[in-house]
Amino acid sequence: MGDQLGIVITGGSRGLGFELAWAFLRAGDRVVICGRSETSVNKALERLSTTVTDAPVWGMACDVANPDEVSVFAGFALAKLGCVDRWLNNAGSSGIRKRPLFDLDDADIVQTVGTNLTGTLIASRAAIRIMMSQEHEPGNAAGCHIFNFGFSPAGVRFSRSPLPHKASKTGVAAVSRFLAEELEREGIRGIAVHEVSPGLVRTDLLLNDTDPVTRKFLETVADHPQTAAALLLPKIRYPDKRSFLLRSRSLPVMIARMVWLQLKRQLTA
Repeated sequence: MGDQLGIVITGGSRGLGFELAWAFLRAGDRVVICGRSETSVNKALERLSTTVTDAPVWGMACDVANPDEVSVFAGFALAKLGCVDRWLNNAGSSGIRKRPLFDLDDADIVQTVGTNLTGTLIASRAAIRIMMSQEHEPGNAAGCHIFNFGFSPAGVRFSRSPLPHKASKTGVAAVSRFLAEELEREGIRGIAVHEVSPGLVRTDLLLNDTDPVTRKFLETVADHPQTAAALLLPKIRYPDKRSFLLRSRSLPVMIARMVWLQLKRQLTA
């Protein structure tokens, strides 16, 4: 199959996850996606199959915070792909409402933390179990890689999202670091773990429940999901095992871009 890879993307029915699925298919890879809603997954599969001829893509509904559903999804992914080379824990939630903690209800907090933090732990476990069972030829440069979409310290400082989102996404970064250390300690060197910091991406997750002024600013400075996916694609397909943190753009470039766009917006206002 040459460079064709088996790709799993949680939260792949829309936003950045969908655009990553499209980019991997265009690169010749096989892709399995999941999303919380069966309807959204089916719509995504239809769109992907329409835009990419004979697209080897499959999907199913899965709540990543539910261990039973993740187990079924992992089995489904392995059956469809035969071999899982890249597992992307992209599914995330910024919460229903962007409010202070004291103004959030129980369901909002539980859903946000469950999707972001618990979901990453459960899905990472499923990915590791699959990858440990796979035999790779000695010297295979591709290897197996897990990518957890978290929050860098800079991202936390810039973010205006609710506390459960910031705390749980910061936790995802910690999970990635500790998991990489754990695999190394256990002598499992065929699986690499990476933290992914895609920066500001123009999705519903970012824009949901924002005031008009903030929304306009975010729509100006944030990358389109397709742009972020194109920047991340080569870094995920051909990752350096020594490179733990992957960014769509370098931090100085991200900051300079935000400042430039903000100045441009003020000058043209």
